[in-house]
Amino acid sequence: MFKRLNDLSESHGSLQAGKGMVTGVIALILAALCFLGVMAFHFPQYLTTPELRRSYNVDVMRQLLFWCMVIAGGLSVALIVLGRVRWLAASAFGLVALSALLGGHKVPVGEFATDTPYIGLDWFILDLLGSSLIFIFIEKLFALRKDQPVFRPEWQTDFHHFLVNHMVVGFILLATNLMVHKLFGWAANDGIRGWVANLNFWVALFLIILVADLVQYWTHRAYHEVPLLWRIHAVHHSVKSMDWLAGSRQHILELLITRTLVLAPIYVLGFSKEVIDAYIIIVGFQAVFNHANVSVRLGPLRYVIVTPNFHHWHHSQDQEALDKNYAAHFAFLDYLFGTAVKSDKLWPKDYGVLGDYVPNGFFKQLKFPFTWKG
Repeated sequence: MFKRLNDLSESHGSLQAGKGMVTGVIALILAALCFLGVMAFHFPQYLTTPELRRSYNVDVMRQLLFWCMVIAGGLSVALIVLGRVRWLAASAFGLVALSALLGGHKVPVGEFATDTPYIGLDWFILDLLGSSLIFIFIEKLFALRKDQPVFRPEWQTDFHHFLVNHMVVGFILLATNLMVHKLFGWAANDGIRGWVANLNFWVALFLIILVADLVQYWTHRAYHEVPLLWRIHAVHHSVKSMDWLAGSRQHILELLITRTLVLAPIYVLGFSKEVIDAYIIIVGFQAVFNHANVSVRLGPLRYVIVTPNFHHWHHSQDQEALDKNYAAHFAFLDYLFGTAVKSDKLWPKDYGVLGDYVPNGFFKQLKFPFTWKG
């Protein structure tokens, strides 16, 4: 059974329809997330993110865990009864049973220390569940490359990036917070901060996205034009298939540098919590959606807003697209600064780094900026 599970995790391609594989994989993923959720309830001080603890409703989280266990258990039992991929169904059911034995959605949570080191297991669970449900559905509905499977080549590498970058969210938040305050604390101006904090919500939201994207644009452009920074950014560009998971391929150093530089003006200008929360939702959606395997262009709006079509060109190996389309939110910035792609083709043909010199695999890519001889 373990060998089959290992072989499954190392494979790629379309899951065979009509054999129970699709249902079995869904049941196994849900069961694994349920088990991790139960662990988070048992050890909240070490496995949950303080910022999220203050935001979500624990009762809602318990209900979500309960229904995920019901669905995963129900699907696995159905497969066992029908005699389909019983090894896979049994694995899923075993995880659900273990989760239930450990307390399931009824694990009591008492008082616990809030200043302990932690990993963002809760953030990983919620984001993986939400992102996969939303974006896989969108990709199937509006697929650009209809023959591209959910488990396309190199998905394991991008999943490992997704996993690690979510688990170390605490370290990233702490590090970026310290760097922003240390490097830019002197620049805080009460007059400007007061004016920004009192802006109309929609005006402030437009302003925060514009300010963040201006910083993002020039930071992104530097990653391409400064050889030392390209060593780091090349990891992100090494992905050869665009989908909702592709944007997760990002070196942790790039994550730290970019977040620090983008958060700095937001901190200095003093945007309200409501505006920052709205910005986080927008940037989170666009970061995933613009890498997705979806055929969306938005007509004339594509010259104003960054779309999947706009960002797919940025990842292209086509000569006319190299070092172009840097903006993350507002496409007009690239037209303004003369870095927008100009092509008669609707979509790029090939993705990845020209020359394909970045190795595949999370740990190899983690070491790549420090070992690359090019």
